[in-house]
Amino acid sequence: MPGPLHGYRIVDLTSNVSGPLATMILADQGAEVIKVEPPDGGDHTRAGANRRGGFSAGFLNINRNKRSMVLDLKDPQAKEALMRLAATADVFIQNYRPGVAERLGIGEDAVRAVAPNIVYVSISGFGEKGPYAQKPVYDPLIQGFSGLATVQAGSDEARPRMLRTILPDKLTAITASQAITAALLSRERTGEGQHVRLSMLEAVLAFLWASDMSGQTFVGDDPVRQEAASATDLIYQTADGYMTVAVQTDRQWAGLANAVEHPEWLDDPRFKTPALRAENVDERLRLTQEALLARPTTEWLDIITAANVPCAPVLTRNQVIRHEQVRELGLLEEYDHPAAGRLRQTRAAARFSRTPAEIRHGAPALGEHTEAVLSELGYAPAEIAGLRANRVSLAADGE
Repeated sequence: MPGPLHGYRIVDLTSNVSGPLATMILADQGAEVIKVEPPDGGDHTRAGANRRGGFSAGFLNINRNKRSMVLDLKDPQAKEALMRLAATADVFIQNYRPGVAERLGIGEDAVRAVAPNIVYVSISGFGEKGPYAQKPVYDPLIQGFSGLATVQAGSDEARPRMLRTILPDKLTAITASQAITAALLSRERTGEGQHVRLSMLEAVLAFLWASDMSGQTFVGDDPVRQEAASATDLIYQTADGYMTVAVQTDRQWAGLANAVEHPEWLDDPRFKTPALRAENVDERLRLTQEALLARPTTEWLDIITAANVPCAPVLTRNQVIRHEQVRELGLLEEYDHPAAGRLRQTRAAARFSRTPAEIRHGAPALGEHTEAVLSELGYAPAEIAGLRANRVSLAADGE
């Protein structure tokens, strides 16, 4: 059974992570995604490390369920082919630096001239206006600029720290995929397409605000000095490893105190209410850590779970992919890629009862579908040969 977005065609000119991951989410949900790549190596992530069979793991993990065609957009014939493709599409997405698409002749106005109701999507780093609009951007710049690195440090005085995952890139992808779906739903109701603009900065700052910007929420009451987070985080060492325990309510606090055999905590005036426990967080977490050193992780998980207190083991990457919980969810799938061999990847996170998302095929070779797509657009074999001879498309059928 086809996925929920079956029948929608997306022309994808994005590269690196945020754009390709966004379109892969939509491709997993059934959309037809045609990835248009430049002839000089294609998407930059194709050249990444950790490779097998000519493919990088990074490229494979964000480009499955797509077709690839190669077009040199500096050539008028290639641009004409792209516009013919856009005329058949529902979504056109690019993540060039602001102004580049217009200079290439593939900005919104040019695309809308051939596809009046298309959803046109622009993803950028800092947005299309402002003093940072033209900066080249990668994930670390947004982590630093947005305040995320300071949030991770725990206080304004501590040395800022990067997350060891490219959260801005991936969060932008998720935000973009939702926005594209919303624009398509709007078009179904109104008949009109629109321009969806999104920057990594906007995605991350909006994401942070829900939980990390309370001090900046009330206008006129900005803190002179940001309150520091606890010196201890919620990762606790046990007798043989690590675990995490999260306590919010009075009932959970009582459950934890009794589970670790420290009922005297319940009479401590510093911990009587959630507000007081937050105010005295360092001492509360210190006492919790001391108590949890007494037993192995598996014992604590049984004891604390029985007390209805949220807890979980802290797992390595190799451990989590083999855990029973992940296995029961069927979260990981294995399949054979024609060049890279046997692959393991997560399936689409959201599950649909009637129109399931699925891995239909692995990431494409550079230009693997160039000739097939051109043929679908009405190009005759002789015309396709002429395009190749003129170096408009340099790779076809996996060359």
